[in-house]
Amino acid sequence: MNALLGVIFHFLGGFASGSFYMPYKKVKGWQWETFWLIGGIFSWIIVPPLAAFLTIPNFWEIIQNESSSILGFTFLFGALWGIGGFMYGLGVRYLGVALGSSIMLGLTMVIGSLLPSIYYEFNPQDGKDNIGLMFSSDWGKMVLLGLLVCVVGIIISGKAGVMKDKELQTDAVDPHGMEVKTEYKFGLGLIVAIISGVLSACFNFGLEAGKPMATIANEAWKVANPNQGEFLFQNNVTYVVVLWGGMLSNLIGCLYLSFKNKSYSDYTKKSVPVAKNIIFCALAGTMWFLQFFFYGMGESKMGNGPSSWILHMAFIILIANLWGVIIKEWKGVSKKTITTISLGMLVMFISILIVGYGNSLR
Repeated sequence: MNALLGVIFHFLGGFASGSFYMPYKKVKGWQWETFWLIGGIFSWIIVPPLAAFLTIPNFWEIIQNESSSILGFTFLFGALWGIGGFMYGLGVRYLGVALGSSIMLGLTMVIGSLLPSIYYEFNPQDGKDNIGLMFSSDWGKMVLLGLLVCVVGIIISGKAGVMKDKELQTDAVDPHGMEVKTEYKFGLGLIVAIISGVLSACFNFGLEAGKPMATIANEAWKVANPNQGEFLFQNNVTYVVVLWGGMLSNLIGCLYLSFKNKSYSDYTKKSVPVAKNIIFCALAGTMWFLQFFFYGMGESKMGNGPSSWILHMAFIILIANLWGVIIKEWKGVSKKTITTISLGMLVMFISILIVGYGNSLR
């Protein structure tokens, strides 16, 4: 039952992440860095503490009483994750949207799911899955199989993206809705993609580093609610610190682009529907945070091990691809290309079933 609930919660988180950009498409007259920063105010500053306050009333005391080293590493990993997200744009510029996305998302999934378990192989901790346990247990082997299948699905989807771009011969658009001016440089692009993939996986590392805060919230809740299982919202306190780090790197990046593109004037344009833009940005920013809100609920049922991260990433990619079909981004392509993207989504869905089944064997 825990495994099923975990899959459902991760689906809701993946749906939020795969869908959050849709409100941004309604924003008028603002450049990307302008609406990304406004949405980020809700994603990084407003909504996370509000969610923590509503679910963990003493969350600020937990943060204040935590050691500086734990807070520092949690913040640092959040900042690195934010940098990885910004470097994503360079990856798709030098490799193209389809190939760049496939490499970076695949690396983020593999590194984010396996590196912590490798670390805990050499630094064992109670309640933490290590890579040796995964290779020696039936459930672990099944989760690793699901990871492999999902990577195959990403590769197939990337191939479909390459086919679509060639057939339609239109300007490429990345998952954030930005037009991409491809400047194909495979060597440089591969280096950037690897760095982005590694840094983007740092969000999961931030959750691991900040786990002591979540543990305090979990234990306090279990004392007040005996025999009720694990606290669904325990990670909400950790998100506050991780997203502070993400806020710093995104803020620096957005301000840099604002001065570079002189888009700071967007805020004072009289022809822009400012109120509507802010509402859509607030909606997008809130949806963006909800991916982590539901991830935390799924993690409480499945543990913050490889299975949670794999499901999180797989659902994001699957939902984002489905939105592409729904809004007719694939209209006009050949039957072969449609078959390829459909196969990619089917393979990723199968990987979700495999990971969910593997976790149920624990």
